[in-house]
Amino acid sequence: MSRATLRDVAKLAGVSVATASKALNGQPQVRAETRERVVRAAEQLSFSPNTLAQGLITQRSGTVGLLTSDLEGRFSIPILMGAEDAFGSDQTSVFLCDARGDAIREKHHLRALLSRRVDGLIVVGARPDTRPSLGDLPVPVVYAYAPSDDPADLSLITDNVGGGRTAVDHLIRCGRRRIAHITGDPGYSAAQDRARGAVERLTEEGLELAGGEVWFGMWSEAWGRGATRMLLDRCPEVDAIFAGSDEIARGVLDVLHEERIDVPSRVAVIGFDNWSVLAVNSRPPLTTIDHNLEHLGRIAAQRLSAAMDGVTGSGVETFPVRLITRESTAPLR
Repeated sequence: MSRATLRDVAKLAGVSVATASKALNGQPQVRAETRERVVRAAEQLSFSPNTLAQGLITQRSGTVGLLTSDLEGRFSIPILMGAEDAFGSDQTSVFLCDARGDAIREKHHLRALLSRRVDGLIVVGARPDTRPSLGDLPVPVVYAYAPSDDPADLSLITDNVGGGRTAVDHLIRCGRRRIAHITGDPGYSAAQDRARGAVERLTEEGLELAGGEVWFGMWSEAWGRGATRMLLDRCPEVDAIFAGSDEIARGVLDVLHEERIDVPSRVAVIGFDNWSVLAVNSRPPLTTIDHNLEHLGRIAAQRLSAAMDGVTGSGVETFPVRLITRESTAPLR
């Protein structure tokens, strides 16, 4: 059976080919009842417009680029999934390019994407710190997770300060009062922001950090183990630990198990990132803060679509994180 053409759709709907084309491309000159008739005819014939032909008419390729430096895909893949979900209804394809943190490789990928005539770009950082702007490009750009250093660009980020507040607020609601914070590299803005949110929430409650300080170190299980041992030596009465990442939290749990300190009845533990391979498989499963990155990806796709239609934005938009409650936290009895 031959593939249906636009001419077939027009004939079945009783309109001209030009009217059928306008109806299917959302042109305003077509009456609502005519558009509905054309759409029904297209569905009946399983008509799929030729992408190349549509591109010649609309001056669009139906593709966008997602440029990332996230080697492991922990942050870029959920954003990609959210973007693809949002673009799916619009029949837009997403090309993923990994620059591996290399500025020269990033420029190469950028040239390749532009040569393919992508309609726009989503740029995803490997860490939520400010990154250099790509500058003035012939297509719109949205920065996600890592903001651009140019306020004229549009950047979408998650709320790390709010995440720190949410983590500590949950522990307080569980009845915990001697709360420690073990986190990663202090050179990361995320580490500073999460710590700031945690301390702000403790101060509101009239509490201080158990151990007397934020335990900055590395984003690793090894640091989680080492810091927890130091914490227990200094503050053995600690009843909750907020870890700045799920990797750190796994190290925290290791030491608590070794010391036969029950989680969560004696010490509650909460992580950050909701990295499922760690959080779900921890013992006990880890309560954590989720960046909601798929949602961020959907919003990035929506903002990029609007920019491609001429509705541009600028500045930094911050989106809330969410608490994922599992067995590593529970109210004190």
